[in-house]
Amino acid sequence: MYNRITDADIAALRGIVGESAVLTGVEINEDYSHDELGGISRMPEALIRAHSTEEISAVMKLAYAREIPVTVRGSGTGLVGAAVPVEGGILLETTGMNKILELDRDNLTVTVQPGVLLMELAAFAEENDFLYPPDPGEKSATIGGNISTNAGGMRAVKYGVTRDYVRALTVVMPDGEIMELGAKVAKNSSGYSLKDLIIGSEGTLAIITQATLKLVPLPKISVSLLVPFPDMTSAIEAVPQIIRSKVTPTAIEYMSRDTILFSENYLGKKFPDTKSDAYILMTFDGNTDEQVEADMKTAADLCLSIGAPDAYIVDTEERKKSVWSARGAFLEAIKASTTEMDECDVVVPGSHVDAFIKFTHELAKEFGVRIPSFGHAGDGNLHVYICRDNLDDDAWKMTLDACFDRMYKKAEELGGLVSGEHGIGYAKKEYLKRQYGEYPIALMQGIKQVFDKKNILNPGKICF
Repeated sequence: MYNRITDADIAALRGIVGESAVLTGVEINEDYSHDELGGISRMPEALIRAHSTEEISAVMKLAYAREIPVTVRGSGTGLVGAAVPVEGGILLETTGMNKILELDRDNLTVTVQPGVLLMELAAFAEENDFLYPPDPGEKSATIGGNISTNAGGMRAVKYGVTRDYVRALTVVMPDGEIMELGAKVAKNSSGYSLKDLIIGSEGTLAIITQATLKLVPLPKISVSLLVPFPDMTSAIEAVPQIIRSKVTPTAIEYMSRDTILFSENYLGKKFPDTKSDAYILMTFDGNTDEQVEADMKTAADLCLSIGAPDAYIVDTEERKKSVWSARGAFLEAIKASTTEMDECDVVVPGSHVDAFIKFTHELAKEFGVRIPSFGHAGDGNLHVYICRDNLDDDAWKMTLDACFDRMYKKAEELGGLVSGEHGIGYAKKEYLKRQYGEYPIALMQGIKQVFDKKNILNPGKICF
């Protein structure tokens, strides 16, 4: 279906991006064949390190004319194989496009290249008294990757997700055409929103080379509240009551004692409390002590009234670092505790979080495997991990397939969806097809055909 890369193609690509920016064969590190979880692996024929929109445009013109597949990659922190070049061809790395180009204080926007890391943007915004609200757990992910998956993160319960903060994009189309989508405006009712089609498309429709993002003024005060519960049921049941109490937490995270202990062991640092089976971690922000303290007290009193034995205020820098560094390390900690793992990133209505978590516990007992989890209790986005431990190849595949099948069916039964923020990529596309059915998938395939009629941009992902 696709053409293989020839010596003449390599020479032409080096003429576009420079000799040292094109790697082939043994020059390409094996890490480029997979993402963070490594469930699917394929080496590219050529790795190109791009540094400008114009370079990417020229590369895509060549690839389009020659019908060579192109997969875009940022930091490679994805979990569903979206950045794996499953058809070979060109792997286009954008981490070198890592400049913060403009801070527009009047319009509350920042313009960045796609290779800027989330933690770099967050630090830059705070240094200038702004907040970039999207806050996924993986801080070393690139902004281009965050936009491509419509990443959410811990602050989504109050502030929303990445899509809510993208004002404008510069993109390169599969045929090399450069397009400007959106603008520095707060409202837009000017035809179909092509910008919003790109967000969450996982690099299948166009290549993001620049983004203008909305900022908000940095809240003056931020305090966290760590609440232990005797079991996960009571912890999760507290969440809708907290939301109905009319306080507005910035984040509401749930975590189990086991996951916290994995993180302690991984980091070599102690968590403030590990005596209880389950915990809710909340953050409150605002501009006055009175406002934040009132919200925090309302939430704490409510939790205590329904069975929480205590509520710890996390207000010192030392405590904040201890708690949030542990939370940020959960994925790596679980990964370090087993030989291999895979992830289920479902989102369910908040009222059904407890039912889904209970179901994963039942599955763990039925199949005799560990299925730890954590996630964003405030918006129903759950991160559930099936651990291989000592299972042989056949038992692992059988267990993984059976558990995933059952979990995605349960999520659908509860009114949920296949992915809350990690995307579909290669690994989850069959579950997406099963949930959506023929007509919606045909519409998605039609959109792909309009954008990329030769299907050269990240082929084999989402619904292909």
